[in-house]
Amino acid sequence: MPTLRSSALALYYSAAEYCAQVWSHSAHTSQVDVQLNSTMRLISVTLHSTPLPWLPMLSNIELPALRRKAATDKLVEKIVKHDSWPIQPDILNPPLLRLTSRKPLWLDLQPVDIKSRWRHNWKSAQVVSSHLVCDPTIRQSATVVSAEPLLHGTGTLWCLQKEMATYRH
Repeated sequence: MPTLRSSALALYYSAAEYCAQVWSHSAHTSQVDVQLNSTMRLISVTLHSTPLPWLPMLSNIELPALRRKAATDKLVEKIVKHDSWPIQPDILNPPLLRLTSRKPLWLDLQPVDIKSRWRHNWKSAQVVSSHLVCDPTIRQSATVVSAEPLLHGTGTLWCLQKEMATYRH
């Protein structure tokens, strides 16, 4: 599974995130997200009926919107550090917004911590059995650590595996 995840990150996500800072505010990002969601379904071996909030947690890949925001934050940070770049005045002193339909990247310059935003999104989403996972940023293991919880039918890991099995079939 790690090889499939690495391949998907290298092939699909790198292509999807190419110049994402420019097009991330477009109305067509949902079309890219659909393809990335299908890639997460492939990695996590889940069916189409799996709720979308479970996909990033099961595949251990951040949400596409959060990854795009992180890439934009990284670019803005670079621009601010380089005084000689001609784009710096546009970022630090943005021009007036001419068209209300446009959403330039300087409208949202607050840097975002991906992991904390992912946790917040997980807790605020109305997902079935979301109580089984406290922190979606931690990779969920599919192996049983101890056979004792499995024998007695208790334990968080066993419950998580049982619940995940219902989403995978």
